[in-house]
Amino acid sequence: MKYTIQQIPSGEDELILRYQRLNDEVQAVLEFMNSPQKKLIGTTDSGQTVIDLNQILYAESVDRRTFIYTAEDVCRVEFSLAQLEQILNTINFFRCSKSMIINIDKIATLKSLASNRIDATLTNGEHIMISRTYASEFRRILKGESSDE
Repeated sequence: MKYTIQQIPSGEDELILRYQRLNDEVQAVLEFMNSPQKKLIGTTDSGQTVIDLNQILYAESVDRRTFIYTAEDVCRVEFSLAQLEQILNTINFFRCSKSMIINIDKIATLKSLASNRIDATLTNGEHIMISRTYASEFRRILKGESSDE
């Protein structure tokens, strides 16, 4: 990939990304360009879309593909769930099972279940199960305690 960097004496700062096809390198540059606004680029059936991190309900890994769910859309992203967890680590996201990350801010109600699991109902009415492996850490976060206390 060719890079051109030019400092201008005045005027508005501008970033232009020109590419023939979307590959991992171009995707990484897109993610970097969008990171100050807390956004990701995802793919839907209708093409690429910008995802505002605050609109994410949860992210799920299915068959080695990662999907982000919002109230309006399901988008595929080119990150593993572990990579996505690193991107979202400064916002209220929590790994609630081996294959899912949930937005704590989008939880409407919680219900304790047998076997130390938690049923989280999201603002859109969808139910997400917080597995027993992660439930005690989740309770600790809700109480405002850090994991090393």
